[in-house]
Amino acid sequence: MNEAFLETLWLTFRLASTTMLILLVLGIPLAYALANTRAWYKPLLEALVSMPLVLPPTVLGFYLLMAFSPDKAFGHWLLEHFDIRLVFTFPGLVVGSIIYSLPFMVQPIQAGFENLSPHLAEASYTLGKSRRTTLFRVLLPNIKPALLTGMVLSFAHTVGEFGVILMIGGNIPGETRVASIAIYDEVEGLNYAVAHQYAAVLVTFTFLILLSVYTINRSFIKRQWG
Repeated sequence: MNEAFLETLWLTFRLASTTMLILLVLGIPLAYALANTRAWYKPLLEALVSMPLVLPPTVLGFYLLMAFSPDKAFGHWLLEHFDIRLVFTFPGLVVGSIIYSLPFMVQPIQAGFENLSPHLAEASYTLGKSRRTTLFRVLLPNIKPALLTGMVLSFAHTVGEFGVILMIGGNIPGETRVASIAIYDEVEGLNYAVAHQYAAVLVTFTFLILLSVYTINRSFIKRQWG
């Protein structure tokens, strides 16, 4: 394995890890709010969160490219006032990945909250605990499988991104060239052996991480129900 190969894999897993951690911070309060609201706009919010599941990645990538481009209003404003350039940069990949992988974090956690007994929160409030304490000390410990599932799915989904990354990041070695882009690039160049190396690493990693999740969740359920 040469330096460029390792650099591409490092960038891929760095992007996935960064995206997953940010989504965990954003996804928990969003999932909690969606699980506990009965407002008329709840279906609207759920539809917006879920759109990346059915929207072609190139469509999302195209609109992000238009929004982030320095010659467009939003991209120009970011560059002029904050010196932030999102097109063809790693931060741009992170922002795009957060949007694209959002439902993979939010939906499992939302389902976990919705499946909890309402008596857990009620008992905590009766004991004088705040909503924040109830969330972090009572509810979240009881939805560990949902949290783990959301983390793994958002991580794995980011690792496999292609369309969005290609549109807003291109193929810049060391900056935006992740494994999925590298595979496409190597196949186009008829370098099947190198493409196979990238693909084999991703297949093996994905299998092992999913196997770990199912094993951990199975153990958690056994402990919960004896």
